[in-house]
Amino acid sequence: MTTATTMFSSGLAPALKRYVDLKRALGQRFKPQTRTLESLDRFLQNHVTKYPVLNAAAFLAWCQTREHVASGWRRVQMQQVYNFCLYRRRTEPHCFVPDPALFPKLHQRLQPYIFSEQEVAKLLRTALGLKRVPSSPFRPEVIRLAIVLLFTTGIRCGELLRLTLGDYNRRDATLLIRETKFYKSRLLALNGDIAEEVERYLHARAQRGLPVSSDTALIGNALKDGRAYWGTSLGRCLEPMLRQCAILTPKGRLPRIHDFRRLCPECPIAVVQGGCRPRGQAPLAGHLYGPRFHCVHSLLLAVD
Repeated sequence: MTTATTMFSSGLAPALKRYVDLKRALGQRFKPQTRTLESLDRFLQNHVTKYPVLNAAAFLAWCQTREHVASGWRRVQMQQVYNFCLYRRRTEPHCFVPDPALFPKLHQRLQPYIFSEQEVAKLLRTALGLKRVPSSPFRPEVIRLAIVLLFTTGIRCGELLRLTLGDYNRRDATLLIRETKFYKSRLLALNGDIAEEVERYLHARAQRGLPVSSDTALIGNALKDGRAYWGTSLGRCLEPMLRQCAILTPKGRLPRIHDFRRLCPECPIAVVQGGCRPRGQAPLAGHLYGPRFHCVHSLLLAVD
């Protein structure tokens, strides 16, 4: 994996460079963390007279330059600097390490919305009635497939939108999930009903003369030879569908795309080898097949 060279210029530059190089050597992209450390490095370089070393006063002054970001993200950035300071303390036992107790409090996580089979069936019916436009002449089929894959496989929105036609293995009925959250790829086994959905979609693409090369986005439009949807554009397609189907959370907000991958712990298809995943979490990614899809077939029949 190639990464751009990171330049540091403050007195901490050698330690910062070693730290970033170590993380990248371990296979991490480390992009957000590197940007945070670059911000700290610039601050120390610009205020070298007042803060010749990283101490409590310098850290507090740098934190004040981050007041424009939300407290949750500010906490993340402070934690990133804290992790660097812990690394630095291995070789410099007396160096400064910030106190995590002074960081902003953690936000309460949003309660995920659990979609029922009936609600997904409504959305699939609604998807078939979406308007076709020149930039997306295949919108009903694309959105239908996106909902099916998000709901039945537990993949993330970003993983879905990075899929290409070449990632689908027709012989083995698998999807290659690339560039995951933890920078690893995996094979996702598809149930026969879901594989049929993908096959039906590919057949319809070929009939309409749309691009079918291996590097064409699976969830794409007609722009630039099949450019992939963005998360925001997919969300704009789903939001009016959710309103039309009257699918709202108990607090009256629209569910997020990420909520499609959440399953009720009591649901049969949430059972995986050791039992159910608690608190509505998604099942073990990439291992929903066979009897765990016993309710999916009836779901699809409900909209055909």
